[in-house]
Amino acid sequence: MRYSPFTMERWQSTYEHRVRFNLSESGVHPLSVSELLTLADRGPETLDVRLGYGQSNGSDELRARIAALYPGATDASVLVTIGGAEANFAAFWHLLDPEVPAAVMLPNYMQMPGLLESFNAPILPVHLVEEAGWQPDLDELECCLEEGARSMLITNPSNPTGAVLSAESMSEIVVLAERYGAWILSDEVYQGAELDGEQTPSFWGRTDRVLVTNSLSKAYGLPGLRLGWVLGPTDIMEAMWGRTDYTTIAPANLSDTLACIALEPSTREKILSRTRGILNENMGLLTEWMDGQNGRYTYRRPDAGAICYARYDTPVNSTEFAEKLRTEMDLLVVPGDHFGMDGYLRLGFGPPAEELTEALARLAEAFDQVEAGAAAG
Repeated sequence: MRYSPFTMERWQSTYEHRVRFNLSESGVHPLSVSELLTLADRGPETLDVRLGYGQSNGSDELRARIAALYPGATDASVLVTIGGAEANFAAFWHLLDPEVPAAVMLPNYMQMPGLLESFNAPILPVHLVEEAGWQPDLDELECCLEEGARSMLITNPSNPTGAVLSAESMSEIVVLAERYGAWILSDEVYQGAELDGEQTPSFWGRTDRVLVTNSLSKAYGLPGLRLGWVLGPTDIMEAMWGRTDYTTIAPANLSDTLACIALEPSTREKILSRTRGILNENMGLLTEWMDGQNGRYTYRRPDAGAICYARYDTPVNSTEFAEKLRTEMDLLVVPGDHFGMDGYLRLGFGPPAEELTEALARLAEAFDQVEAGAAAG
């Protein structure tokens, strides 16, 4: 089995803690433990947790809280994982057949496409169409299914575009899945981080062949808990649970405890309200800044997530420019090359407002330098 590097995660893992300004992150500024406990009206005694092995598929309480977010689900429908990454891996592992192609919406979070490449499994692309508001080319999806794809890899809301699938797109995806007997693997990690506050509908419950992944990292501002989940039909969840015996065995007890607190209904709403407040304030700052850049960028305002996928017209490769930002401006962004699309940047706008403002000023300065150099040349 070959190894296909996960380019974006390698970039972030290597440098995100070695720069002053990080616009590569796609979530909001994270909560501290004390801030979470304050929102939940809990005291520090909450942290008096014995650090043994916990229930390896997640505590009964946590799985029940997660199931309550999905109509018709039960705790037996839920497998708790170490972040969304393990959730995606467990789901991928269940669906993997190296002889059968998978239909992959692109651009996308490239974890599962990279895994498919590593396992030499065929990939059939389904492109999101920018002119259609980053909606999928459904004719292309049907062609993929006709060519033998029996799983669809979807991120909704989308990474890197921040777009939410329309009701029409979701309905047609389900129709096609039913027609061809295909599975839907839906990564819904940005659900709850919608700027307008209207929660993105889940694929859960729309077909029997669906696996949904999610986590507390993005909408909840709790990436350090490393707490995610897979939701699926009860008859396959125990087998998926067994797969985690080969990976991480069990989520951390302390993370499980804090996740239960975060998903208490009243606390959950406070957390998501905080997230929406940060997103809307910072999107205002980003919009004002973009509007002052004299047409340098074109972009679609994101529906969800602290990410803006912006096309730029400056004559510089996106990876080359991202490296310039890192080394000369102490600033990290994600180049479009990491999604197979040069000429774009994914800009995270979730940091504290003052940090975002300074980071954007440095971004503009770097573009000015590149353009001045091009003009002089």
